[in-house]
Amino acid sequence: MAELTLPANSKPVTGKTWKAAAGAKNIRNFRIYRWDPDTGANPRIDTYEVDLDTCGPMILDAIIKIKNEIDSTLTFRRSCREGVCGSCAMNIDGTNTLACTKFIAEVKGDVKIYPLPHMPVVKDLVPDLTHIFAQYETIEPWLKSDTPPQTRERLQTPEERAKLDGLWECILCFSCSTSCPSYWWNGDRYLGPAILLQAYRFIADSRDEATGERLDALEDPFRLYRCHTIMNCTKTCPKGLNPAKAIGEIKKLMVERR
Repeated sequence: MAELTLPANSKPVTGKTWKAAAGAKNIRNFRIYRWDPDTGANPRIDTYEVDLDTCGPMILDAIIKIKNEIDSTLTFRRSCREGVCGSCAMNIDGTNTLACTKFIAEVKGDVKIYPLPHMPVVKDLVPDLTHIFAQYETIEPWLKSDTPPQTRERLQTPEERAKLDGLWECILCFSCSTSCPSYWWNGDRYLGPAILLQAYRFIADSRDEATGERLDALEDPFRLYRCHTIMNCTKTCPKGLNPAKAIGEIKKLMVERR
C-alpha cells in the first residue's frame, strides 16, 4: 500500500477564517480539514462562514459553494449528487456519510468536515483509495459460471433475486470500512466490511457457480475473521445496509461446508 507521508506533527492546527459577505444574516460555520502535500505544512482546520440563505440544503451544496465562491483551492470528490456514486463520502460531524445526502440542518453548531478516517490523504478531503480498490479486485466482483445459459439470460426466481436485496445497493463509498476498528488495525490484510459485503453479494447469487472457490479465497485468519462484530459498519452505512450481517452469513457458510 503506497501511503503519502503526513508531517511528523500531523495534528491539525487552527487555520484561516473566511468571512461571509457583508449583510449575510443566516450564517453557519464550516470547519474543514485542509492539507496540501506540496506545501510541507501541517494539516489545518479552516473555518468558512456560509450564508445559508444563498446555499442549498445539503452539506455538499455548502462545500461546492465554498469551492466556487470563497476558496477555489478546496479539494474534494463528488459526482452524482444523488447518493448513488459514493464519491463524496467523508466524515461529517463525527460520522462517515455522504455529503450529498446529509442535510445541513441535521448538524447542530459548527459543521466539522474531515476526510474518511484512517486512510492516506491525497489532499484536503480526498482519501487515497488505491489499496481498498485493490482489495475489491481480489474478490473478483463479477459472475462466474461455466454452464451455458438456457436462454439469453441466466434466470432467477423471485426468491433467489430477493437474496440480493441489501447487497447490490452498496455503492463502495467505504464509509463502513473506514468506521471499522478492525480495518484500522489490520487494513493491510483484513478485507473490511465493504469488500466482504460485495463478496457475499456474488456468493449469494444463484447465477454464480464459484461459491466454493470464493469461500476458499476468504478462508484466512485475516481476510475474513478479523471481523469482531463491532457493528460500526452497519451503524454508519448511508444506504442503510448491514455489512455485519453479510459477514456473518459468510462465516455460517464456512462452518456448513466443513
